[in-house]
Amino acid sequence: MRKTIVAASLVTLLVSCDSQEETSAPEAEPEELASEATAPAPKPLAEVEADPEPARTAGYSETRNAYFGDLHIHTRNSFDAYIFNVRRTADDAYRFAKGETVPHPSGFDMTIAGGALDFYTVTDHAEYLGILPAMNTEGHPLNALDRSKEMFSTEPETIMAAFNEVGASVRSGEKIEEIYDQPEMNSVWASNVAAAEKHNEPGTFTTFAAYEFTSVTTRPDNEDFGGGNLHRNVFFRGAAPDRAFSTLDSKNPEDLWDWMDGLRSEGIESISIPHNPNVSDGQMFRLETYDGAPLDAAYAEQRMRNEPLVEITQVKGTSETHPSLSPNDEWANFEIYDRLLGSYTVSETKGSYVREAYQNGLKLQEEKGFDPFRFGLVAASDSHVVAGAYAENDYWSKVGIVDGLPQTRGSVPFNAEAGWDGQPDNLQTRNASEWFSRWGASGLTGVWAEENTRESIFDAFRRKETFATSGPRIKVRFFAGLDYEDGIVESADMVTTAYSSGVPMGGDLIGDGRAPMFVAWAMQDANGTALQRLQIVKVTSSGEQVFDVACHTGIPDPETHRCPDNGAAVDTDTCTPTGEGAGELKTSWRDPTFEATQRATYYVRVLENPSCRWSTWDAVKAGTEPNPALTKTIQERAYTSPIWYIPSAG
Repeated sequence: MRKTIVAASLVTLLVSCDSQEETSAPEAEPEELASEATAPAPKPLAEVEADPEPARTAGYSETRNAYFGDLHIHTRNSFDAYIFNVRRTADDAYRFAKGETVPHPSGFDMTIAGGALDFYTVTDHAEYLGILPAMNTEGHPLNALDRSKEMFSTEPETIMAAFNEVGASVRSGEKIEEIYDQPEMNSVWASNVAAAEKHNEPGTFTTFAAYEFTSVTTRPDNEDFGGGNLHRNVFFRGAAPDRAFSTLDSKNPEDLWDWMDGLRSEGIESISIPHNPNVSDGQMFRLETYDGAPLDAAYAEQRMRNEPLVEITQVKGTSETHPSLSPNDEWANFEIYDRLLGSYTVSETKGSYVREAYQNGLKLQEEKGFDPFRFGLVAASDSHVVAGAYAENDYWSKVGIVDGLPQTRGSVPFNAEAGWDGQPDNLQTRNASEWFSRWGASGLTGVWAEENTRESIFDAFRRKETFATSGPRIKVRFFAGLDYEDGIVESADMVTTAYSSGVPMGGDLIGDGRAPMFVAWAMQDANGTALQRLQIVKVTSSGEQVFDVACHTGIPDPETHRCPDNGAAVDTDTCTPTGEGAGELKTSWRDPTFEATQRATYYVRVLENPSCRWSTWDAVKAGTEPNPALTKTIQERAYTSPIWYIPSAG
């Protein structure tokens, strides 16, 4: 079997690149496990006015605002971006998020759909951070190495071999001493931190110092480049350390948490966020430690202290659930991607999806008294071209020159006259078929925070008052309480009451024997597709249920808990939507299967009407038939962090 598949993509695409294309350096630019506690409600206005806190920004709201952002962006300083001709910096990334146009490596311009974001974070790989640009910079000591000449050779096989060694080092955790230049990596890290500081504008635009910890598992019998994803993105609330802890320090995520705990004792606060667990090969939510020891309460406390959130959707698929895990969920088969990193090998399903992790966590809580999987939900793009592609009708994929054009990502045939049956059979088309065509235009994180500042947004991360979308800027709120009155959703002070008498998403509701009332409210993206249905997903230690709780048309059937068909569709010849949908869906709901003594995890999922997938949009724009191997339409969606119901100890 080939030692690598990823680097082989360079054969036809990198040899024509100028080996010295750009030589300038980048522009400088202990919480306890909350197992039984409710999330804090915002302070009453009187207390806010009396409290001698720092001055608030103009947008401050005690009932909190919805802010949208991307928590997973790469620049030229990531080794797997630079090799695919990405030359843009952290400064370019933040300019894009603010609404400016930046160039794609394939030669077209990228401008964010839907207007500027509220927050954005560069998360370059800590492993060999900025080393490839240094190797390609004339006059830098690393440029003189024979290895650098090989990395930027004009010979495809030579490039492949050199790049493979870097990838193998990241996976094994064994340094390539010749290019392991810690001072250079520290300098590039400092430049990324400086860029975040430069672009952070309290009240307007928020950035964080952050990076990616790139741990990968491998199968003993697997000889190719592929591996299971255990990557984490690490974010700092304020001050950042002088260096980033990487897999070249340790591949074990638990050692990362130890490092974070050590920084916390020095006053440096951080969180890590696992990303796309769907391709973790069953390892992200395994029921033992990294080294194979049984899980215990100390593990759960440390994981939740350092890792309160998980990325549920991004370009490489959705990690909510899988059809084989949720056979009774009609919407489980959404943007499923299952190939191990850089491989055609299929990832193990069990242990890789968030909903199953919620169920296993409840089992552990009931049987052993701890739950290490009490994650809030976020989303991101994982773009490696500094700019996330969040809109189906304006999509440029992820990597760089290998997937930047419709033909190379498998949505338009290389030879239009020959059609899809006449496609060449080569590595490029196989990569498009196995990888790029299966990726999605996802995603964005939403937070409910008092103001658009680092402190307020980070605190929302910490209390898990977050939601995730597959790309659209759908706003969604979720509350639960024991004392909510009927008619709360019609009340002018619904949100204030919901906070003061209950808990928001991310919180724990302590029961007293009564069935709680849930309040769910979703608002359409002003530039997006209308909403079809609002759902509450219930998970217990023994199973799961999906309830439609609000419908665009009619009310849910009391037996099937499903909305009637609203007749919405899309004309895939033109991508024109047909039928109508809701601008907002809002309801109160009580669980008809509620058991007062049973722990349960509840979260909201809201679905738009059907719309064209990005691959169909590509084909419509090109005047070709859509790829018959791909789904033509999708239903974009948003997910809230859960509310955990905890029976009364009495």
